[in-house]
Parts: sequence; structure tokens; C-alpha cells
Amino acid sequence: METAKPVIHVVAGVLADRNGRVLIAQRPAGKHLAGSWEFPGGKSAPQESSLEALRRELSEELGVQTRQARPLIRYRHAYPEFAVDLDVWRVESWSGEPRSLEGQALDWVMPNQLMEHDLLPADRPVALALLLPESYLITGTIGSDDELRMRLGAALERGAKLVQLRVPNTTRPDLERLAGIAAADTSACSCSLLINGEPRAAYEVARQVHAAGIHVPSRYLSAIPSRPVPESALMGASVHNASELADAVRLRADFAVLGPVLATASHPDAPTLGWQGFERLVSGQPLPVYALGGVSEAHLHLAWKAGAQGVAGISAFW
Repeated sequence: METAKPVIHVVAGVLADRNGRVLIAQRPAGKHLAGSWEFPGGKSAPQESSLEALRRELSEELGVQTRQARPLIRYRHAYPEFAVDLDVWRVESWSGEPRSLEGQALDWVMPNQLMEHDLLPADRPVALALLLPESYLITGTIGSDDELRMRLGAALERGAKLVQLRVPNTTRPDLERLAGIAAADTSACSCSLLINGEPRAAYEVARQVHAAGIHVPSRYLSAIPSRPVPESALMGASVHNASELADAVRLRADFAVLGPVLATASHPDAPTLGWQGFERLVSGQPLPVYALGGVSEAHLHLAWKAGAQGVAGISAFW
């Protein structure tokens, strides 16, 4: 029988400067994976809450005092000898100037360059979470091309940064036309567009219109043998239970959307996860997960507390 690996609880903080760069530290000689880069932090002490540990570690390591922080992502990563329960927080405000107090090199890096910086393998989900916004718009009913332009334009003016074009029961030519319209509008606003559908067809359309990637409905996940798009493309997945979430992890999706969390106007009597059910499913999963179903930006703090990347929806954003 295989002996269970020891699990180490580690807290880490993401500090960002005014230009959007995040702070990383290089592991010094003599430590496991010395020379690799990571987010500042360390092991929590017994009886210490995550936030208490974060404040202590950032004070000891960087000389900064954490004023305000919120959960970003928490998951487990297995090394050959042990596992790390990585509890990552976004530090929203602090006092003091970060400086090296333990002899470690420091660097400020744009989030889209983190994976080129010899970041620890365990930190890949953090890098993905930093590239994703806190809300994810899914398009609703599209009665005409003009309606798409109007509704999407209004959402982009409100600051939408990630949009899923979902047009069920449509023809390929109609999807290509609508995707072209959406791609033109989103690219002008530095917004990422994903095409919903059967992975191969959706990726063909995404490539044709220069969209960022695809979003895979849950019904396709179990039959896909491996990630259906290259690493350069963004891949989201819809999931409703533990099995589908495991498929999203297996396929190395960049993120997932899980729900329904709360009752929706369209399906008021459908079973829901609730925030506790959502938290139970996403706990320990190595990818960012959006909460879906009856949620809006008013639920962001509840979503973050439950381990979500943020919130996704149709009615709240469309």
C-alpha cells in the first residue's frame, strides 16, 4: 500500500504594482527547486489562519504590512516526496516598499509573462487566474446582427473582458457570421472572445475570426482524449459535478464554469449547488472556476470566499 504523502499548507500573496506587474521571488540556494521563481509566502503555523499566516510571511519576507487581501485560488499540487496545499491570496493594499529580507531575488513581471520566467510548476494555476477577469459574460438570445452589436457594445462599455459567444442550434454559416461581428468588437476593446460548441468546429471558427479560444459544453468532455486546442488558445469548460470537473482538469482546461449555484429565473425549481456545494467541489482543484447560475457581480465576495475565480452569467451581464 502506497504511503500517503505529507501535506504542507503554504500561503502565498500576489502583489501588483500600478502597471499591473506582479511580484515574484526566486527560491534561494539550498531550498527545494532552488533558482525557480514563486509568489512570496511560506508555510502556515499551527492554529494560524490563512490570512494571519499571509500577513506574517509577507512581513518577514518583504517587510510589508498587509492591509486588505482576498482569496484568489486554493488547490493541491503533488511533488514526488510531498504535496502542497497552496492557498493564494490577492493582496489588494499594503504599506511599505517590498524588499528582500531573506536574501532572495525579487522581480516585477507582467502576468502574461509569468510562465516564461521559470515559475514553479505548482504556480501555473495562479498564473492562469491572474490572466482571467472576475466576471465572464455568456451571450444570451441574439435576434439579429444589430442586437448582437448593441448588447455586446453595451457590455464592453461596462468593462467586459471575457466573452463566450453561445449560439445554440445555429448553422455553421450563421455562427461564423456572428463570431466575426463579435471578434471585431471585442478585439477593439482588448476583450477575449471564446466560441462555444463542439471543440473541433468551435476551434475552426475561432481560428477563422482570430478569437482567443473555445468554450466546451459539458456533454463533450468525457469523450475528448486530450486537450483539443493548443496551449496558445484559451479553453474554458462547463461543468456541473465532480466527474465533469475532473474531466476539465484532465483536459488541462484553462478554467471551468460550475453551476447552477443559485436558482435562476429560467429554471427556478432546478437543483442548485449553493455556495457550500460549490466550495466543496472546487476545493483543491488546480484550475480557476467561475460560479454560474443566479449570480451577478453583487455576489463576487461570496464567490471568492467559496474559492471561485469570479462569477459568470447571461442575464446579469447580457
